[in-house]
Amino acid sequence: MLQLTQKLKNGEMSVLDVPVPALASCHVLVRNHYSLISAGTEGSTVKTARSGYLAKAKERPQQVRQVLDTLGSQGVVQTYRAVMKKLDAYSPLGYSTAGEVIAVAPDVTSFRVGDRVACAGLGASHAEVVSVPVNLCVRLRPDADLRQAAYNTLGAIAMQGVRQADLRLGESCCVIGLGLLGQLTALILRASGVRTVGVDIDSSMVRISGERCVDLALGRDAAGIEDRIVSFTNGIGCDAVIITAATSSTDPINFAGVIARRRGTVVVVGAVPTGFDRDPHYYRKELQLRMSCSYGPGRYDPIYEEKGIDYPAAHVRWTEKRNMEAFQELLAAGRMDVSYLTTHTFALRDAPSAYELLMGRSDPFIGILIEYDTTRSLGRMPAHVPLRAVAPARPGTVELGFIGAGSYAQSHLLPNIPRDGSVVFRGVVTATGAGARSVADRFGFEFCGSNPSELIESPRVNTLFIATRHDSHARYVEAALRAGRNVFVEKPLCLTPDELESIVAIRGGLEGLPVTPLLTVGFNRRFSPLARFVTEELGKGPKAMIYRVNAGAVPTDSWLQDPAVGGGRIIGEACHFIDFLTFLCGALPVRVHAEALRTPGGLNDTVTISLGFDDGSIGTVAYFANGDKKFPKERVEIFAGGAVAVIDDFRAATVHAGGKSREKKLMVQDKGQKALVRAFLDAVTGRGKEPIPFAEIVGTTRATFAALESLRLGRSVDPAGDGLSGPRECISA
Repeated sequence: MLQLTQKLKNGEMSVLDVPVPALASCHVLVRNHYSLISAGTEGSTVKTARSGYLAKAKERPQQVRQVLDTLGSQGVVQTYRAVMKKLDAYSPLGYSTAGEVIAVAPDVTSFRVGDRVACAGLGASHAEVVSVPVNLCVRLRPDADLRQAAYNTLGAIAMQGVRQADLRLGESCCVIGLGLLGQLTALILRASGVRTVGVDIDSSMVRISGERCVDLALGRDAAGIEDRIVSFTNGIGCDAVIITAATSSTDPINFAGVIARRRGTVVVVGAVPTGFDRDPHYYRKELQLRMSCSYGPGRYDPIYEEKGIDYPAAHVRWTEKRNMEAFQELLAAGRMDVSYLTTHTFALRDAPSAYELLMGRSDPFIGILIEYDTTRSLGRMPAHVPLRAVAPARPGTVELGFIGAGSYAQSHLLPNIPRDGSVVFRGVVTATGAGARSVADRFGFEFCGSNPSELIESPRVNTLFIATRHDSHARYVEAALRAGRNVFVEKPLCLTPDELESIVAIRGGLEGLPVTPLLTVGFNRRFSPLARFVTEELGKGPKAMIYRVNAGAVPTDSWLQDPAVGGGRIIGEACHFIDFLTFLCGALPVRVHAEALRTPGGLNDTVTISLGFDDGSIGTVAYFANGDKKFPKERVEIFAGGAVAVIDDFRAATVHAGGKSREKKLMVQDKGQKALVRAFLDAVTGRGKEPIPFAEIVGTTRATFAALESLRLGRSVDPAGDGLSGPRECISA
């Protein structure tokens, strides 16, 4: 299928052939008929992309700070990879569309194939087919005008601004900024029986608004503008002022204070600074200043948007979806007509020209629609897009497929795969078409797609890397092992004891085959050169170990904190540190006791996990999310046989023994990602042994489950008992 994208690096715009997006749970696939270009949001995005690096940095100060943090902790190479991943990626544009449903997820009951719908959100991009969550999609009447319905997102944003103003029939409102969003706001106000004033610096917008959507239209520089507005409101002043302008000037916010009545309301919808003059207007009039958040309640809430769980109408009357429905009802009932707003329409292949119009502003415009060729056969829009011919693989070659290729994979996995001809880059699959195409082009894959089964079942792929969200790891690992593929899966291996036992059983059933598929989990720290240094210095024997992790806080609404998706931070990240202690002593955990700091929400992300190992070693993982992020993240101390070894943030290690010390320092932090990837690929080709013994992978995973069970029960737990799992394996030689 075709999709409009741009690169942040230079603003280059392309209409690319990309895979049809995957149909996720609680989503529908929609074939677009029309999509709307948002002059404000998309214009700002394109402008930033076309600006120089300094201007980009000024627009994104928070991301600049992240880059500097990465530079300080991980060095130049990793920082460069992280930055280029962002700059070189194909970024979809658009977030307001209308079309026809062509597929629904099995758990969706509110939509059917053939429904006409209007969609919102980042998934509702300028593409022939989009995947949209059910709470960001509204069903339309069969006779709906899809050209007008495509204004869905901007209409919902305007609707939420009007709701924040809390106006009554017969009251007055001034809309400052009469672009597309301002005129939609004025149309909704007029349909609601509110007397409306419109103000703008653009005389053409003032003229059009006066003809179409406001009762009094004024240029900002109009003589006596304040007196004319006071007169229009019978000397009272505006009951509310809604600011839909986009500017760096404080004039809109201060002018709103001038024209609002006493105890009136000022609502900020557009992108304007809020550093208003407190006196005389805001203070003496006791004005209320309100921010309007996008489409309304539910926005940015993953439970609402991604999982499709609605808020009860009795408690939250107007959610973002109900705002979209209300906007579409106004259109369907003929209470407002937005057709005049469409000044230009472009075919998808010509869409880059629309942005030239938008950036040049030589030709007046308001609403710009993209129209799609709905006569094109859907059969020509596959989930697989071939990109380049790859030479036939030689015997013993790794034929590689990637399922998922997000930030970590592009920074730490893909760049560490050798380019010496020993690996053939077959295919990459991600949930979004633009994401798959970005990775495929950047790393030279033969094809990109959106269907993991295509990679798992392909006879031309013998090795799979799985780097998706945690809840899908077990499913893909099981399918890949059954298909006889070698598997590298990012941590964690799985999220539940039942998933683990299923993987153990599958792998056990494969051991009689001539070649047993490899299974490796991304427990990379044991492959750090500093890990090898301290183990060689300390030798074998029981050890006492402390692993302190200054993990930093993760928001409660992050998918990582969701037990069903990310597994929480013990399963999702603390597994790294349990594995490292397992490696250091060369023994399996047999006792686990966890204590967590009581925090709001019960996240269990400030926790100590005490471990006993079957060789007598003891260890503690002190995983703390309540510290200062500027403080170094990781420190490991190992006590054994009269010696002490210390690893500081995988940049330096010191071994103290016999009154002397030996030190090893690295130029940059090295947590072993490159060495682990190379060890895995060597094992696939028979040049090396299994990187991590399967028994240790299982033992570490069981220990994470035991830590959660210990928190629940308030006592120590045997990872192989307490109903968590079956018999414990021995560590392989």
